[in-house]
Amino acid sequence: MPLRLTNLELPVEAPEEQLRDIIAARLGIVFDESITWRILRKSLDARSRDSLRFAYTVVAHWPGEAEWQAKNSGSVGIEHFVPAEFDAPRPGSLPLSERPIVVGSGPGGLLAAYYLAVRGYRPLVLERGEPVKERVRAIKGFDRGGALDRENNYLFGEGGAGTFSDGKLTCRMSGPDVDWVLEQFVECGGKPEIRYEQRPHLGSNRLPMLVRNFRRKIEALAGEYRFRCRMEGLDISGGQVRGVSTSSGYIPASAVILAIGHSARDTYQMLHRIGVPLERKAFQLGLRIEQPQAQVNRHKYRSETYERILGPADYSLVTRGHRGVFTFCMCAGGAVIPSISEPEMFCTNGMSNSRHDTSFANSGVMVTLEPDEFGSDHPLAGVELQLRFEAAAYDLGRGLYLAPIQRAADFLAGRTPISSERFESSYRRGVVPANLNGVLPQVVLSALRTGLLLMDRQWRGDFLTNATLVGPEMRGSSPVRIFREPSSRQTPGIAGLFPVGEGAGYAGGIISAAVDGLRTAKQVVQQFAPPA
Repeated sequence: MPLRLTNLELPVEAPEEQLRDIIAARLGIVFDESITWRILRKSLDARSRDSLRFAYTVVAHWPGEAEWQAKNSGSVGIEHFVPAEFDAPRPGSLPLSERPIVVGSGPGGLLAAYYLAVRGYRPLVLERGEPVKERVRAIKGFDRGGALDRENNYLFGEGGAGTFSDGKLTCRMSGPDVDWVLEQFVECGGKPEIRYEQRPHLGSNRLPMLVRNFRRKIEALAGEYRFRCRMEGLDISGGQVRGVSTSSGYIPASAVILAIGHSARDTYQMLHRIGVPLERKAFQLGLRIEQPQAQVNRHKYRSETYERILGPADYSLVTRGHRGVFTFCMCAGGAVIPSISEPEMFCTNGMSNSRHDTSFANSGVMVTLEPDEFGSDHPLAGVELQLRFEAAAYDLGRGLYLAPIQRAADFLAGRTPISSERFESSYRRGVVPANLNGVLPQVVLSALRTGLLLMDRQWRGDFLTNATLVGPEMRGSSPVRIFREPSSRQTPGIAGLFPVGEGAGYAGGIISAAVDGLRTAKQVVQQFAPPA
């Protein structure tokens, strides 16, 4: 039986091939070519900035391992390795007269559709935006000052918001479903290291290729995509989904996976109008902080050697004041981008390419707002709150989708920047000096002022130096949840309706949403037989 070895360490400057000697030394054997090993986990140990190290968990196998185990049972940091098996359920008995529909092609919908295609269900994917190639063209046009296409932008279009949200694949979950999803990402063009890195990152420049490759596989398995096809209604009769009304016509279906994303506000309004049960949900909002990447590198590494080996440094900060504040979606060598799905609204996010090749670091600085702070008990109260402050930010941006910007020191002091002040920023469309006091609720602003000072203290006064703030960042997570039953993953009282991913308030992050989509697709398989 293979063995798992934990807490193997290498200096970051050492070649990874030296791991084999460390494995042999831990086992007390002489390394030879009969020993096979692979990395299960790799993380950076940065507790001592004077000596950064990688920590590894590996699995090893060799012909003499049974004899070794008989003599060395109970060795510290060495244990039997029994990988968990991926569960592929048997198809159910209920017949599907039509193929299942997947609404939305973000990470949740993408993996749901892919798994259904693999299992022979020929899914139909409805995407309100355009294919990723045309989507990239539309985004570049907007960044150069063009008009907003409300169906084809940073949030809507093939791949969903995840395609342009930095490409981080960090996931708090583990297990065979996560491993299966990561394996599919590798097969569609992701680098093999994402299987085991602690904080894997693809980059926004690589994600379009992966999204396209997934689509080609789905289509090769008899699945179908319909672009510029927006869901406008659900046909529900007798407690059962019967079909979907779209901008391109009516489509009958008895199984519909809703992977609509956190920003399909018009869809949430339609669902509420027809009686689909929704509830308010706590969500994260705040501002985006931007600093020179060189400043972050100096603080994190204090060594040009480490910077050359490891690339631009990132960070993750949490404060525990009267209200928690935390950094979110930190983009090393990245850019601030607009996160906009309606005209005359403004909101920010961040992204970075695989090369991390800008001179800026940026991160969301976020606060969690609870439902009882939304100002109303309406299921869409959180959405209305988002709209109110995004409209205020749009006005500050002179109606041109410019990013309101303020120096961190002025934000903390309550000073309004002078209109002629010049700011450096990675936001491509341009920035405008502004007082950010009006772009967030006061309770959030107060928490941010406390939290930023605590973060600066954690960095010994080096976090806020040269820092600017833009905002708001309103799309940290969804403020509304579509009810679903834990076991069947269907909405109570509506057979065949399967909410999935961040759009239903159940997952956050690319891999978490993808795993949620996979598990929901498994439920569809378990309940229904493939369509004829």
